[in-house]
Amino acid sequence: MIFPSDITKEQVNKLPLREYRGPIQIIDSQRALTGALKKLRQYPYVGFDTETKPAFKKGVYHYVSLLQLAVDDMVFLVRLNKLGFPNLLKELFRNQDYPKIGISIRDDLVDLNKLSKFSPGGIIELNEVAKELGVVREGARNLTATFLDFRISKSQQTSNWEKEKLSLKQQRYAATDAWVCFRIYQKLINQGFIEL
Repeated sequence: MIFPSDITKEQVNKLPLREYRGPIQIIDSQRALTGALKKLRQYPYVGFDTETKPAFKKGVYHYVSLLQLAVDDMVFLVRLNKLGFPNLLKELFRNQDYPKIGISIRDDLVDLNKLSKFSPGGIIELNEVAKELGVVREGARNLTATFLDFRISKSQQTSNWEKEKLSLKQQRYAATDAWVCFRIYQKLINQGFIEL
């Protein structure tokens, strides 16, 4: 085995901090979404994550604001608070033959379903993949440290994802969360742990 089965918080904190630094495209129109999905189809799978504006009061609920779709050299940030969940995205998430890779994504899928009903297909939960490989700790921070040897920041998690213009920090944070999913899956394929 070329990765640790367990990792402590202290070990994670000693790793170098990294974030996605490549191109990021904000998608807030149907036309831009069509172009983004065309680019994504050039890849055999995509990393994904979502962000929701935090509710600090009991009983307050916000719909999912942002969907991040990542490949190796590009991340698309889809502003669901402006676009809703169009049929093009539903088709992507229903497609059994096109893997969507995420970490701790059960709630993400529930939240997307609240925007518009669909039956997810081709969803790969990296927590489950890691468990099958004997990895004890779950979550984006732990799995990134275990498989990619760096740590990621969670500092923007509770920021306002419905702001008119997302800050560069927000964009990089959101992009990183989906990009590490793509990178972990890519590494597991390259090392022969997963067959495409």
